[in-house]
Amino acid sequence: MLLRVRAAVSQLAAGLGAGAGAQPPAEPRGGGAGAGRRSPPAAAFCRPAFLQLTPEELRRADDHTGRAVQSPRDGRRRLPWSTGYAEVINAGKSQHNEDQACCEVVFVEQRPSPRARLSSREGGGELDGGRKGIYFHYWALFDGHAGSGAAVMASERLHLHICEQLRDLVEILQDPSPPPICLPHDTADPNQVSSAEDHGEVPNDAVPRFHLEKAVSHESLVIGAIENAFKDMDDQIERERASQHLPGGCCALAAIYLMGKFYVANAGDSRAIIIRNGEIIPMSREFTPETERQRLQFLALLRPELLGKEFTHLEFPRRIQPKELGKKMLYRDQNMNGWAYKKIEEDDLKFPLIFGEGKKARMMATIGVTRGLGDHDLKVFSSNIHIKPFLSCFPEVRVYDLTQYEHCPDDVLVLGTDGLWDVTNDKEVAAVVMEVLTSYEPNDPCRYTMVAQELVVRSRGVLKERGWRLANDKLGSGDDISVFVIPLGGPGNYT
Repeated sequence: MLLRVRAAVSQLAAGLGAGAGAQPPAEPRGGGAGAGRRSPPAAAFCRPAFLQLTPEELRRADDHTGRAVQSPRDGRRRLPWSTGYAEVINAGKSQHNEDQACCEVVFVEQRPSPRARLSSREGGGELDGGRKGIYFHYWALFDGHAGSGAAVMASERLHLHICEQLRDLVEILQDPSPPPICLPHDTADPNQVSSAEDHGEVPNDAVPRFHLEKAVSHESLVIGAIENAFKDMDDQIERERASQHLPGGCCALAAIYLMGKFYVANAGDSRAIIIRNGEIIPMSREFTPETERQRLQFLALLRPELLGKEFTHLEFPRRIQPKELGKKMLYRDQNMNGWAYKKIEEDDLKFPLIFGEGKKARMMATIGVTRGLGDHDLKVFSSNIHIKPFLSCFPEVRVYDLTQYEHCPDDVLVLGTDGLWDVTNDKEVAAVVMEVLTSYEPNDPCRYTMVAQELVVRSRGVLKERGWRLANDKLGSGDDISVFVIPLGGPGNYT
C-alpha cells in the first residue's frame, strides 16, 4: 500500500490535478448547447457553442503555447444580459481545455395537472388554452478532470434537468400563498381523479389539525429542485459513462436567475462572488478535503469498509513512523475543530484519509475536490478502493434577491473556475472589475466581456523564460481558466 500511495503522490506532484490517480485523461466527447443532438465522436474537440468559433479559432483555442484568450466576438449572437465571458486553455496540464460553459434562457412549461390532461383528451385542443410556464436564465461552468466528457455532458444537460424539476412548481411559484404540503395524485385515471368527491372525503383544509406543519418557502422549493437536478445529472453520467466515454468527472458551478432571485449552486472548487458598490459578497465556497474534513471522517467512521483496510479516518499533522508507536501525537477526529494528543496505535500507521494542505490536500491520495459530478469509476491508485462513496454530487445553493437592492451598471456577479481563483483573490478580482468598467461607458454592452478577458489575462500571466508569470513575477495559472461576468441590472434595466 505504501508503494501505491507514494506512486499516487508522485503523480500528483507532477501536476495531474484534481483527478490524479484516476484513469488517463480521455479525449473530449464533443458537445454544444443542445442536449438532444447526437454527440460527435470521442476524438472531437469542442468549445462552448455560444463562442461560435471558426475552425481556425478552434485551433488557436487548443494551442498550449500561445494560450489565446477566447470570447464571443462582436457581431455574433450576444449572450443574455450582455454577459461577458472569456476562457483560455491550460499550459499543458491536459491535452485539451477540460473546462466547459453554458449560457441559456430556458422556458419551463407547466406540467399538466391530472384534470387538465383528462379534459384535454375529452375536449381536444391545448391544455388550459395554451402553454403556461416561466423562464429562467442560466449560466454554468464545468471544470473537468481525467477528461472533459463529464463536463461536456453536464454543460449540455444540467439546465434541462433543472427545467424538468421546476415543471411541477410553475403554478406554486406564481401563487403567493404558502406551498401545499402534499400534491394531488399524478394520474390521469378519471376514476382516481374523482375518488375524493365520490367517497365524500372532507377537504384537507377542513380537517382539524392537532400537529404543527413546518413552513416551507418558495425559495426553498427552488433550492430543492436545483439540488435534485444535480443528482439527476450525476445519475445520467453514471448510466451513460460507458456508451458516451465519460471516464472522469467535473466540478459544477451554476447561476440561475428566476423570478427576481439569483440561485448560485456550487459543487466543487469553482467560486462565485458578487461585487456591489465596491462590496464583495461571496456566493459560494470551495469543497475540498480540508473544507469537508469532518463530513469525510464521519462517513469513514460509520463505514470503515470503504477505507479498504488501507486508510485511517484520523488526521495527523504528518505521517507517523513505526518507531513512534506508543508515543503521544497530535490528532483530530470527525468531531474536533482543534487538536489534542493521543497515544499512537498500530492502526494509526495507515495512510490518512486526508493528506496534504491547501491546494495540495488530497482525499485518499487521489482527488482534491469532494463535490462534483461523475467520477463513478474513480479508484485509489493501483487498488480496488472506490472513491465515489465519499464524493457528493449535491451543491450548496446560495440565494441573492435582486429586488432588495438598488443596482448600477457596475454591479456584477463573477463566476470563475479554480484557474482564476488559484492565483487571484476576491479583492484583486474586484479591483480589476472596477478598473475595467470605469474605462467604458455604462451603456457599452462589450464592457463585461472586456472585464472577463482582463481577469483571464491577468490570471494567466505573460509567457517568459521561466513560464507564465504574473505582473508581480509570481507563477501564473497553468490551469484552464473560464470566467463569466454577469451584470446584476439584468438586460439593461437599473433602478
